[in-house]
Amino acid sequence: MGNFQQLLIWQKAKDLAVSIYSVTEVHEKLAKDFRLKAQMQAASVSIPSNIAEGDELGSNKQSIRHFRIAKGSTAEIITQIIIAQEIGYLDAETAQSLIEKYKHLSLMITNLINARTPKHP
Repeated sequence: MGNFQQLLIWQKAKDLAVSIYSVTEVHEKLAKDFRLKAQMQAASVSIPSNIAEGDELGSNKQSIRHFRIAKGSTAEIITQIIIAQEIGYLDAETAQSLIEKYKHLSLMITNLINARTPKHP
């Protein structure tokens, strides 16, 4: 605990957040939809932020709470990507690539939660 920048999961989440910022600027229709753009950016930033905060906290119970929030934000961003694709803001290839990366990240977060959950005999 306490060295979040070294965590592969944090690095992947941070890189995906950077990707979302790029995608929301490059795709013209999405760039002009300020509300959806802002929600996508906020959800994507929430993931590495909560992983970092959770890793810095002193107890597994507190850490797990933040990791669960991060996991919830993966569902949020996947939903927003699907909507962006369905309304014609994102092409299918871009959307599917992002969705797969966020699904994998969600699985990684689940594994992190399980690893930090105390095992009772």
